[in-house]
Amino acid sequence: MTHRRTPFRRIAVAATGLAALLAGSFAVAQANATPGAAPAVVPDVLSSAEAGELAGTLTGLLGGDAAGAFYDADSRNLVVNVVDEGAVAAVQEAGAEARVVEHSLAELTQVKADFEEHSVPGTAWSVDPVSNTVRVTVDSTVTGAELAGVREAVESFDGLATLEQSAGQFQPFLAGGDAIYTSGARCSLGFNVSVDGAPGFLTAGHCGEVGSAWSDSSGGSAVGTLTAGEFPNSDYALVEYTADVEAPSEVNLYDGTTQEITGAAEATVGMAVQRSGSTTGLHDGEVTAVDVAVTYPQGTVYGTIETTVCAEPGDSGGALFSGSEAVGLTSGGSGDCTSGGTTFFYPVTDALEAVGATLP
Repeated sequence: MTHRRTPFRRIAVAATGLAALLAGSFAVAQANATPGAAPAVVPDVLSSAEAGELAGTLTGLLGGDAAGAFYDADSRNLVVNVVDEGAVAAVQEAGAEARVVEHSLAELTQVKADFEEHSVPGTAWSVDPVSNTVRVTVDSTVTGAELAGVREAVESFDGLATLEQSAGQFQPFLAGGDAIYTSGARCSLGFNVSVDGAPGFLTAGHCGEVGSAWSDSSGGSAVGTLTAGEFPNSDYALVEYTADVEAPSEVNLYDGTTQEITGAAEATVGMAVQRSGSTTGLHDGEVTAVDVAVTYPQGTVYGTIETTVCAEPGDSGGALFSGSEAVGLTSGGSGDCTSGGTTFFYPVTDALEAVGATLP
């Protein structure tokens, strides 16, 4: 992603307008202020979804002065990294907490791009706004000379990158929301969508090939056909319904109830999320990284969302959501729902754009 530098005089003006634009979101916090008191320079209390929206807006406004953002769930504040002291006031005026850091997003993005030539299967890497570095994670299959090579590459970036090790193996959650079936495989439905007025659903791209038929029961009659998708590089697929079935905009919570989905949201580090899948049901956790490149044995998937939510084979394609907003499609990861692990999701917003779909 290319970030355009915006002169600070424009940032200050834009932030003033932004604060007014977001006034409705912050009405509760402002209503609790003491009448007549001078406004304190403190961040407003935000939900993770509100923080995600504000993070995207501020990052665009700050341009080259931005260095990433994350949601602090304990204080319910958005923390925005900046490399220029002059940008602090604009961030605070917009309702977020400013943190001055050493490395710009442009620097870290370049390190992230440069690291790719050193990646091996079992490697994930992303810009980490909390540590203000590029965080490289290797799974348990990266050992010996491969691990030494990755470590050497990380060290060559002189403190701009850090290395972590993860148990288990990073791989798509193949098994062969609600269970969906195709020849030789079971995955999970992500979100029902609309394409040119016709119903369909999103799932993971690694679940099947274009032209494959899908059913809602093992060995059952086809209810849809996979018409578009990509894996690796991306990990999304669109299945268009060919049968007359109910396709509500909701997610199965596996307790007899559902969560209505009313929109889609971009993920933010620290965002509280839930995942629904046909193998393990409903689990929750938080977003630990965004725009993550992860190399599976089959190839690299770019732009994923890394989380602490567990998943297992068959959960692939299932829904990642935050409240009533769709966030991602289960892609892969390591571990399981007994020991825990790391799971990667493909962003719903990117999948919707790629297939020309909207949430119903």
